[in-house]
Amino acid sequence: MTDKVDGRLDLQGKRVLVVGLGVHGGGLGVTRFLVEQGAQVTVTDLKTADQLAPSLDALRGLPVRFVLGEHRLQDLEGIDLIIRNPAVPAESPYLAAARAAGIPVEMEMGLFFRLCPAPIVGVTGTKGKTTTAMLIGAILRQVDAATVVAGNLRVSALQLLPNIKTTTPVVLELSSWQLEGLEPHRLSPHVGVVTNISPDHLNRYVSFEAYVQAKATLLRWQRGNDVAILNRDDQTVAGLVGEGQGRVMWFSRRQPVDGVFLDGRQLVMNWRGRCVTICEHSDIRIVGLHNVENILAGCAAALAWGAPVDAIREGVRGFAGVEHRLEFVREVDGVRYYNDTAATAPAAAVAALQSLTGPIVLIAGGADKNLDFADLGRAIASRAKAVVLLEGTATDKLVAAIKLAGGAQIAGRYDDIQRAVERARALACEGDVVLLSPGCASFGLFANEFERGEKYKQAVLSLS
Repeated sequence: MTDKVDGRLDLQGKRVLVVGLGVHGGGLGVTRFLVEQGAQVTVTDLKTADQLAPSLDALRGLPVRFVLGEHRLQDLEGIDLIIRNPAVPAESPYLAAARAAGIPVEMEMGLFFRLCPAPIVGVTGTKGKTTTAMLIGAILRQVDAATVVAGNLRVSALQLLPNIKTTTPVVLELSSWQLEGLEPHRLSPHVGVVTNISPDHLNRYVSFEAYVQAKATLLRWQRGNDVAILNRDDQTVAGLVGEGQGRVMWFSRRQPVDGVFLDGRQLVMNWRGRCVTICEHSDIRIVGLHNVENILAGCAAALAWGAPVDAIREGVRGFAGVEHRLEFVREVDGVRYYNDTAATAPAAAVAALQSLTGPIVLIAGGADKNLDFADLGRAIASRAKAVVLLEGTATDKLVAAIKLAGGAQIAGRYDDIQRAVERARALACEGDVVLLSPGCASFGLFANEFERGEKYKQAVLSLS
């Protein structure tokens, strides 16, 4: 990675404009950080105060000025620095006006990478990045209980800076949007993990290649003493070799590699002339072949960081998974209910369908991100006995894909997840699975995918 600044950033008295507070709280941490640094902070967001109520409540009492429901050019006057929320596109006309006025535009991750005194383990990918980042954190906590895990996890990295020393393990989950903040500074993490890449966010990026290039920022500015952890089984990820100068460590569940791989029923490390069994496949507590890949990636990253094999082994054995990702909710009348609301793209829903045994009643559908549903339609045809649909801009596309594949019974469309769960229960028999794995974004019916998952769990827990 490129040279860091000295850990100081003079924001005292600076007039800083935060563009995008967000209903997900994406601007909360950076706003608090700026206030703590003595900046004069204004926050602007196109959403109204009612829409942003939870975020505004979290900032109550802080000396922050709010301009809501609009972006005003007059608010750019006298501004020293702009911080944009990752959800705000770089091509925003408002940001273009700011740049034309000579105002520097930063992002939270750009600031954090420049200020963090410790080497960073960064994780990106279309699927699996949260699970992988949390596993790495669990492993490194076996070494240092002060390990920091933050990033795209609704945990502000900047606010954790006071807890970070030069020796503190730091693990960040990084979305493609957050990675955009590193490119201007030519920054990449010391250990960079790419779990997999498949089409996503094509409502934001002009092409799949543009999306891939955003992900590649994770590796682009690595130096020779850095490590790139890559999925040998993913053609797009394997194509990132040479993107930066970092040494490549592979992971694979299909073949032996220089790195970490699945050999029959064992997870094996083969690195720098040393070959060691990390653990048995049966030691993994989370379901699905895709989660085996996440475990392999996490083991490789921990190994690259310098964790001993014993710590890696104990971390894997103790890891029970992450909320909202193939999360077992409960069993009712012999039917198992799973919450996979984090499956906001078709490929993630396909992985979930392939991970569970028994007939599946799938709850799917939602908002469109300009993605192709053909693979999901085929997976539903082969794995689901019925589909209960959530309304949204992508649902018609999903229905067409299911019908084209000659697939499962379509058992109704609902704008209320309680009713969707009740319909799924009526369709499920003893030994079946009811799976919420939407394959779509959540906006429209829900504030975010986490609200969708919480409401699903509430509905399931209310069943008697």
